[in-house]
Parts: sequence; C-alpha cells; structure tokens
Amino acid sequence: MAKIDDIDKQILAFLHEDAFLSNKEMAARLGMSATPVHERIKRMEKEGVITGYRAMINPNKLGKSLTVFCDISLKEHAADYLKQFETDVMSLLEVQECYCVSGHSDFLLKIVVSDMDEYRNFILHKLASIKNIGNAQSHFVMNQIQNEQILPWLNQGKKE
Repeated sequence: MAKIDDIDKQILAFLHEDAFLSNKEMAARLGMSATPVHERIKRMEKEGVITGYRAMINPNKLGKSLTVFCDISLKEHAADYLKQFETDVMSLLEVQECYCVSGHSDFLLKIVVSDMDEYRNFILHKLASIKNIGNAQSHFVMNQIQNEQILPWLNQGKKE
C-alpha cells in the first residue's frame, strides 16, 4: 500500500476535480512551490496511486441513455470458466464495467445502451452467446443519484 499523506490527498482531490490544473496552481493553493507538487504527482503515478487521466463522458449526449446493472451467475466456477467469462464479457462494447462479486451472483456488469431494444439485442445475441451463464438478472437505472468517482477521504482536510 502506498503511503499517502494529507498533501497527497489534496493533490489527488485537485486532480480529480480538474486534471488540467497546473502544478503551479495546485502549489499556490497548497502554499508550496510547484516542484514538490510535481514530484509528488510523479511518485503517485509510479506507485500506481494515479493510474491515468481521462475525460468523463456523458453517455446520454451520445445517445446511450439506458444504463443496466446485470447480475450474472455462472453454472461452473472452476478458474478456467471464470477467466473465460471475463475474457468473453469484456469483448462486448456495451459492457462498461465488470466486477467479480460475492453474494447471490458471481459478476456484476454495468451495461450502457441506447434503449430497451438495443438491450434486448445485447441479451439475446451477445450475452446469451457466452457459455456457462446460468442466470442473468437485470436492474434498470431509473435515475442516477450520484456518480462521483473520488474517494470521500480525499476531501478531508482540503485547503481552498
């Protein structure tokens, strides 16, 4: 586990809010010079704390307005079957996220499509073609309450 102090947490929170924020601007907010901020960011990248930078995209603006969470239970649970399912499901463009979970199902998929017709097509022609699926239970998102991808503790002690 990487050692993260309060300044690192503040830097991570700043980057989460605006990945284009300059080291100089972050340093000014933190009351320090830009060089140590840059060094901290590089260290966190090297340690794998920061894994990349990307744009947050609104799927609704691209005509993908239906989000579905789908619980998947497999028939067989041998390591080869689990790995094959992971490989197969991640080749499906509609699957945005895939989690191996505990509980009544084995995997939780986040699927984004344009509408119910596209989802029906996805289920019938893509997901159903994956071997070893025993059960699939769909949960349709009616309203997104929160989609904040920052860990809450990053904002603790944040200086503004």
